Amino acid sequence: MINAEELELTEKLVHINRVAKVVAGGRRFGFAALMVVGDGDGHVGFGYAKAKEVPEAIRKANEIARKSLIFVPRKDGTIFYQTTGIQDASRVMLKPATEGTGVIAGAAVRAVIEAVGIRDILTKAHGSRNPINVVRATVNGLKDLESPEQVAARRGKAS
Repeated sequence: MINAEELELTEKLVHINRVAKVVAGGRRFGFAALMVVGDGDGHVGFGYAKAKEVPEAIRKANEIARKSLIFVPRKDGTIFYQTTGIQDASRVMLKPATEGTGVIAGAAVRAVIEAVGIRDILTKAHGSRNPINVVRATVNGLKDLESPEQVAARRGKAS
């Protein structure tokens, strides 16, 4: 488990959604916040939380994001190989890019990629573009990545 206290994490608010509950006297509003945190050195996490007030929703989402940190293996500012992350109807294709390409990504994917510390990557979101599912699909795709050493160990080969 990754200890969030030891890392210098940057926080990025990806999306705030106002939700309404209709009651007898009218509407009661609440807020949902989607946050991404990362150290720019391979660690990233995301959190989604709801509350009656925006600052409280952001605080809760930040707390959840810090608890959900994962490590992403990287090579020279990009990923080792192409992968696709899937969450419900959202699919996010992540493709390694040569140095100097930059981050080619939409807003939700870009937040995750920059938090990880990847500098060169090509991405494409297919299907649903719901920010919550796009962030989850991106994290799922990054979770599936393995370094050559991990692949060699899994296959019982010398790296």
